[in-house]
Amino acid sequence: MRVLLVEDHRSLARSLCRGLEEEGFAVDLAEDGDIANQKARTADYDVIVLDVMLPKVDGLTLLKKWREDGLKTHVLMLTAKDSVEDKVSGLNTGADDYLTKPFHLEELLARVRALIRRRHQAKDPVIKVFDLEIDTAGRKVRRAGKLIHLTPREYALLELLAYHRGQVVSRRMVWEHLYDEYDENTSNVVDVYIRYLRTKIDKDFEPPLILTRWGEGYYLRGETD
Repeated sequence: MRVLLVEDHRSLARSLCRGLEEEGFAVDLAEDGDIANQKARTADYDVIVLDVMLPKVDGLTLLKKWREDGLKTHVLMLTAKDSVEDKVSGLNTGADDYLTKPFHLEELLARVRALIRRRHQAKDPVIKVFDLEIDTAGRKVRRAGKLIHLTPREYALLELLAYHRGQVVSRRMVWEHLYDEYDENTSNVVDVYIRYLRTKIDKDFEPPLILTRWGEGYYLRGETD
């Protein structure tokens, strides 16, 4: 999944980028309000992590304008202020969640995952597809009860397919949600990762769950397939 991180504190930004990327997220970084505004309006992010105090345009002003203009991306706000009034102000402006600094990386990751589930209206953190179980909270995958090890990128691709179960996911959509703006891989890397997933998810199991619609993309088998 692709995240826009808006944070001007460079050491914190580097730490958060590294933590998110190690969990399989594609991360774009913006260090001021102007850059954040441009990126948020030109890419489809799964979540925006937005600091309140920013150069040029502050986070609350940005968020208010985004919501007025119809931007529906879920936003997790970060702030050094922990008063009830500040939290209420952020939530009333259109934030979906609120995290006060300092915080543990594990909590930020959990909140980002929760917002992604909310985006896809998935209340249960465990997605079940036939005998496949994807634990989106623990990031564990089992098929027929067998634990399957996936790399962060493989897991991110499977989760994307699972959230769109029964619907074709195009190569372009995979690219936009799994790769950041600086990734120089060629488009055939999507086919390579689909092949990796099929080897781990479908080999030696029935029925095959990762299907191809030629000329359109890939999809995870739905109930009626």
